[in-house]
Amino acid sequence: MQDFYMIVSKRQSIRKYGNQPISRRRVNRIIKAGTWAPSAHNTQPWRFVVLETTEAKRKLAEAMAAVYRHDLKLEGVTAHEVEAIVTASVKRFTKAPLLLLVCLTMEDMDDYPDEKRQQLEQILAVQSVAAAIQNILLAAHAEGLGACWCCAPLFCPETVRATLKLPSNLEPQALITLGYPAENPSRPRRRPYSEILQFK
Repeated sequence: MQDFYMIVSKRQSIRKYGNQPISRRRVNRIIKAGTWAPSAHNTQPWRFVVLETTEAKRKLAEAMAAVYRHDLKLEGVTAHEVEAIVTASVKRFTKAPLLLLVCLTMEDMDDYPDEKRQQLEQILAVQSVAAAIQNILLAAHAEGLGACWCCAPLFCPETVRATLKLPSNLEPQALITLGYPAENPSRPRRRPYSEILQFK
């Protein structure tokens, strides 16, 4: 029990990694932990794509960066700032030893005739995938790896699908960077119980 609480409390987002490769066996264990998460109707609506080659990581990072650059310009960010932000984003994804793209599929979820229930079904799938991601983050920490949950694919799903030649039924949800930690960042503040907890 103490080991479990230690893993949960010590896990944090890591953004800088060493160059050591991650074995396939370790990657498989981490993803398997993700599949043990609960899911709506036990549909297990998660799908995973592992990017381990430099070419694959850079191709995806640059494709997403093009969309990011466009969006930043629309927001009025200066050209100099845009290039700095986009360059850092590409570096972040290409320097990580491994990228794990987590996708959602609605193929086994319930199909409702009314829009409200169908939207709720979509939320159920999103929650299920998020639970799998949390398991993956905890498993990565237990394996001695660092990881960071990035939501960039949500802002350019069509670009991600096209770049990786994914089927149309896969909805990119998150990109997890993985590697052996090369930093030990300070832990962010957690809200006190008085702000988050109620007993009725």
